Amino acid sequence: MATEAKKLQPIIIKRVKKGGHAAHGGAWKIAYADFVTAMMAFFLLMWLLGSTTEGDKKGLSDFFQSPLKVAMLGGSGSGSSSSPIMGGGSDLTQSAGMTRKGDGEIKKTSTQKQKKEQQAKDDARKLAELSAKISAIITNTPALAEFSKQIILRMTPDGLQIQIVDEQNRPMFDSGSAVVKPYMREILREIGKALTGIEHRISLDGHTDQTPYGSGVFGYSNWELSADRANASRRELVSAGMPDEQVARVMGLASSVLMDHENPRGAANRRISITVMTREAEERLLGPRRTEQEPVEPVH
Repeated sequence: MATEAKKLQPIIIKRVKKGGHAAHGGAWKIAYADFVTAMMAFFLLMWLLGSTTEGDKKGLSDFFQSPLKVAMLGGSGSGSSSSPIMGGGSDLTQSAGMTRKGDGEIKKTSTQKQKKEQQAKDDARKLAELSAKISAIITNTPALAEFSKQIILRMTPDGLQIQIVDEQNRPMFDSGSAVVKPYMREILREIGKALTGIEHRISLDGHTDQTPYGSGVFGYSNWELSADRANASRRELVSAGMPDEQVARVMGLASSVLMDHENPRGAANRRISITVMTREAEERLLGPRRTEQEPVEPVH
């Protein structure tokens, strides 16, 4: 019997299943979505900054510094934006005829730029006409025609430059002095007549060669000599009728700006340069003319 009971015991089979991989989570998707959103916001911010005007930027800056003041006084930071992102209707924050602060500054800058461009064109035209006029005077005046090789006209970034240079056997001044030779006086006075009545200011520069000044006067050098010669030339221009207030600068440069670099002691280095300045060059030297300066607001 025991043998039969032993034979009838149930057989239990255990099947062990290998565990599979856990299900993939979605955390990485959330992180990736955050990254994409941040990048989109970054590029949107860059685009907005690139397309926002300087006036709008200043308005935004003013708003965050003092929002109540901007809201009360108005401005590009108080809701009146000139941003390219437009709504579906008209700007209700503005009345008819009002202009935005940013737009006003842009319009002012654009107007000033156009004015300067037109002024440069006008200067170029007037100086070209003046150059032709002086050339005609030299050619048609027998007393000056023989000195035409000593008178050089050329346009420079600062304006029309008229250079009167020495020749080896025909100096403009007495040796070592600022006494003007008769033919040089006639040239300067004819040029002075041509410069009378023009609106451009004049700059005069005196130049010498590198020969040391050796008259024995203590402290007197080519610097003083070149300045004295430039000033003597100014007197001749004024005596011909050119207003003295038309002169903006008289300067002696000695031999610091040579014309003939291969021959530093050559006659061509001894010269007088008269520059009829453009308005831009005049403003760089003297600042805007008083009639063109903006009125100063009273201090309260």
